Amino acid sequence: MSFEPIGAITIVVGLFCLLFGTRSTVVAFVMFCTLGSAAALLLGGANVQPAHLFLAFLAISTLFWRKTSTEMLEALKITEPGFWLLCLVLYGVLSSYVMPRLFADATYIIPLGASEHLSTSDGIVPLGPVSSNLTQPIYLVGDLFCFLMIATVGSTHRGLETLATALIAYAATNIGFGVIDLVTSATGTQEALQFIRNAQYTFHDEEVVGTMRRIIGSWPEASAFASMTLGAFGFTGMLWLCGRKPLVTGSLALLSLIFVVISTSSTGLVGAVVVLALLYGTALQRCSMRSQDRFSAATVVLGPLVICMIAALALITDGVAQRIYEYVDTLILSKAETSSGVQRSYWNALALQNFFDSWGLGVGLGTNRTSSFPLAILSNVGVPGAVFYSLFIATVFGVRRGEPRSYPSDVRAAARIACLSLLTGAIIAGPTVDQSLLFYVFAGVASAWPERERRPVAPVARLVSDPLPLMPVPSAVR
Repeated sequence: MSFEPIGAITIVVGLFCLLFGTRSTVVAFVMFCTLGSAAALLLGGANVQPAHLFLAFLAISTLFWRKTSTEMLEALKITEPGFWLLCLVLYGVLSSYVMPRLFADATYIIPLGASEHLSTSDGIVPLGPVSSNLTQPIYLVGDLFCFLMIATVGSTHRGLETLATALIAYAATNIGFGVIDLVTSATGTQEALQFIRNAQYTFHDEEVVGTMRRIIGSWPEASAFASMTLGAFGFTGMLWLCGRKPLVTGSLALLSLIFVVISTSSTGLVGAVVVLALLYGTALQRCSMRSQDRFSAATVVLGPLVICMIAALALITDGVAQRIYEYVDTLILSKAETSSGVQRSYWNALALQNFFDSWGLGVGLGTNRTSSFPLAILSNVGVPGAVFYSLFIATVFGVRRGEPRSYPSDVRAAARIACLSLLTGAIIAGPTVDQSLLFYVFAGVASAWPERERRPVAPVARLVSDPLPLMPVPSAVR
């Protein structure tokens, strides 16, 4: 076990946040979610990220009050998404121990962690227990508690406002790390970021595409940076459409989109198109003459014009259209022919075979590696896990809560767009069932329901056995 400097910083910040209250703790927790390449603790081959360590401080800050504990139990009702996420976690934990042993040697896998078998030149080994059968269930349990605590914090108007502020701060911090990554690379001072790049991952911080260096920010690779930036783009972009802090959210959305595009990640480029389509479709739905919807109306009218102007400038400027085509061709059109694309396609084909060889039950949570989240679900936790996850997503997105166009409703809508943004990136290149704590922060915000505080209390019907109230006696009877 190795206790890292960033771990000491995390504990010090956590102790100070406990002194300042729940709002500070929530904001700090969401900010720590940006440190995707850092390890607060190194436990053998496992990494404990700062955000996972900070979950303990978030729990202390939120769950020692009776009201918040009650709200957490509310989030576990069968009609709530927390129940189905709990079912996924329970099945995942059980499968991580049982399935690799039940189906041992029945198929070949790309191991996510260390295996007792020697791998072939293709990286495959016979199915059996791997080290990530321990770490991935821990991550998924952390995701469950993160979701429940965020939904609990969002059960009050003050808490939901705090979460919105924290996620806006996350978007700004993520952009800041992207800028620092560019500056340190240009000046040859990348060593300054080593204290947050200490996890036992394979880092891709020196890769280039053509003449452009790949941006990784505070993440291990450009694909992870682009995926997490997509979530920030979806959240801030939706808040801007709703007219919530438009100067701040609009600026952050634009900068996030720029960083996604220049990150040289095919995941980010395809995901950006999907998120832009989601935001434009939302703007069409919200478009009206009301002042609150002026940004949606402006997007509907000006969006196509801006795209046409950019396309026209690219066509009439010598060499620009060709360079754009080469950039898109390198990242998307010819991606499948590259060594990375061939390798990822092989992983996915083998993961699908794992699903069938395990009779649809999965080879166990954390057992194998894929390059697409749906295949990670099917191959790791099988049909039961896929059903539980689908019901979780359906209850996050399908249950209508609160008053439309209110502040809580707009924040929840922004969180749903952010969830879809992160899910898009995971579908394209997600290697595991764990979707990161940030996804479950957004899911918790999307499921929050502070309007329940204002629900009128139904009058209690009088029982027949209750004594009747004393009535004044008329003076004529006296």
